[in-house]
Amino acid sequence: MKTFVSLLSAALVTASAAAAIPSVGPDYQRPETPAAPAWRDADSTAWKDGAPADAFARGEWWTLFADATLDALEARALAANQDLRAAAARVDEARAGTGVARSAYWPQFGADLSVIRTQGSLTTPNGLPDPLATTYRAPLVASWELDIFGRIRRLNEGARAGAEASAATYEAVRLSLTAEVAVNYFSLRALDQESKLIADGVELRQQALDLVTSRRKSGAATDFDVARAETELALTQADAAATAKHRAALQNALAVLVGAPAPEFELSTLSPQPSAIPAVPAGLPSGLLERRPDVAAAERALAAANARIGVAKAAFFPALSLTGGAGYASGDIDLLFTADSRTWAFGPSLYLPIFQGGRNRANLERSRAAYEASVATFRQSVLVAFREVQDALTGTRLLAAQSAAQDRAVEAARRAGALAQKRYDAGFVNYFEVIDAQRTVLSAERTSAQLAAQRLNNSVTLIKALGGGWTAVPTTVAAR
Repeated sequence: MKTFVSLLSAALVTASAAAAIPSVGPDYQRPETPAAPAWRDADSTAWKDGAPADAFARGEWWTLFADATLDALEARALAANQDLRAAAARVDEARAGTGVARSAYWPQFGADLSVIRTQGSLTTPNGLPDPLATTYRAPLVASWELDIFGRIRRLNEGARAGAEASAATYEAVRLSLTAEVAVNYFSLRALDQESKLIADGVELRQQALDLVTSRRKSGAATDFDVARAETELALTQADAAATAKHRAALQNALAVLVGAPAPEFELSTLSPQPSAIPAVPAGLPSGLLERRPDVAAAERALAAANARIGVAKAAFFPALSLTGGAGYASGDIDLLFTADSRTWAFGPSLYLPIFQGGRNRANLERSRAAYEASVATFRQSVLVAFREVQDALTGTRLLAAQSAAQDRAVEAARRAGALAQKRYDAGFVNYFEVIDAQRTVLSAERTSAQLAAQRLNNSVTLIKALGGGWTAVPTTVAAR
């Protein structure tokens, strides 16, 4: 037993020395990413190469719109959306995987209890006089791989980076979910406003048809005027049905997002009162992109791919393991746990790869190629982030200008419609001019409602593109 303890002590010393040896494979260095001097359409500072700050709390960014109905929908989605729950489970799975990788640092112990009954041959030379035998064994076995070249360290490095990538992916799913809820909600409310305008148009066209029909009876209008009025009424009613269908589809989409069965989910007609459009602050730092969870997930996946190069490279080097066991073995169960039945064995095992048919080299080449692919994916995610933010900033400015012009168009169309009705009532024009004027008013008002929704949705897109708002990221958080 003293010999066993001495050997175990020597193994511990060897393991400590092995831990001091540098791991094979490249140490991770975050690659350079494309840089931009500043955002267009915003007073901003330049992008810098920085560590992902996706762990920085974003808060409930949707409260910027000051809409209680939206707040309630977001809360339901965060509590019951199934995609978000699946992403959370994958985070737990990845974190458990780090525990699996970490366990390789430690010796593995187990009990290997067995009862073996054997029958020897009586017809072979030197046959045993009693060929039937029973052996009882109750040993404890142990094995321990000494991480001399860092294979286990690289495995743990990759597992930790993979868990961080999974956590960032969860945040990306959460951000996409809350943004999608907001976009669908604002689109649904714009449809409700359009539905009201179309309903008013249906009523107006019904009144017009009644008026034209009455005038036809008195000879002041023709059958063509009646047919034209009937056509406009039917087209507007068809438009109302199409808008109702679109609304139902959006409502069903919201039901899925909040985790409710579509037949049971209903959102009553929403108020046309516009939500507040958050003002984009001046001096918007492009460093906010550091907390975009998709960028962070791509960067952490890159770190995991780098660690796998080390794992593949370690396969070229010898693997030293310590194996042993101690326990009892006897042919008589009554004598199994006596001193004379004690048995133990301990010794090192060195595996040296000599010929693998090119497998190790192929694995190393595959790991390096996967790393290069991850580098490209990371850089592409940064480029996409730049594009999405720039698109949203440009959209903020141009949609505001378009909306202002559209408001002027609505006012002018309403005046033209009123004048056309007066001219028709006075007998100066035929009913075609009234119909055209009414159609223009309805079209202008619907476009105005759609633009209001587009401005709100563009604000959501900008917030999402910046990783969940524009609150500055503390420098203490930026370092990972």
